[in-house]
Amino acid sequence: MRKLFEIDKKDYDPDGPVYRRPSARGIIIKGEKVAMVHSQMFDYYKFPGGGIEGGESPEEAMAREVSEETGLTVIHNSIKEYGQVRRIQKGMEGNIFVQDNYYYFCEVEAGTKGQKLDDYEAEEGFSLEYILPQLAIEKNRKSPVDEFSREMLNRDARVLEMLVQEGYFAGENIKYEIRTKGERE
Repeated sequence: MRKLFEIDKKDYDPDGPVYRRPSARGIIIKGEKVAMVHSQMFDYYKFPGGGIEGGESPEEAMAREVSEETGLTVIHNSIKEYGQVRRIQKGMEGNIFVQDNYYYFCEVEAGTKGQKLDDYEAEEGFSLEYILPQLAIEKNRKSPVDEFSREMLNRDARVLEMLVQEGYFAGENIKYEIRTKGERE
């Protein structure tokens, strides 16, 4: 999978313990809009996705997390790689937080099922919204979150900016030139 960029805050003790949390995120584009999870509490947008659990592939984790956070069902044979972002910063516990985020394009079935939110997701009021990428970027740049969460929002804003620059929001002529699973290196 191609490396999109790395965020390294260098705000941690380089000799400290490392906590790794790989995650997978879905990119669902409909015309000029993208499916995002909106935090009602903090008014930010994030790609649906989350941590990869033991025994899961990144694709399986992405599909599960999209379902839990949005109620959408991913069509498995539509999953295509986009890229990876590494995030390194001081963790909430004072450790070194390392997160490899794997982004996948995917299509979803029509309609939604019920969300299965974690406690903090329910508390923040996570909801599915199809939004213009520019609006999500603006909101993320202004959202009143803590410094740790700020990097999550910056990460997703930068991915959205890359998708816009690469022409993925071109109405009916959406660019979709990502290698299929069988074509990966």
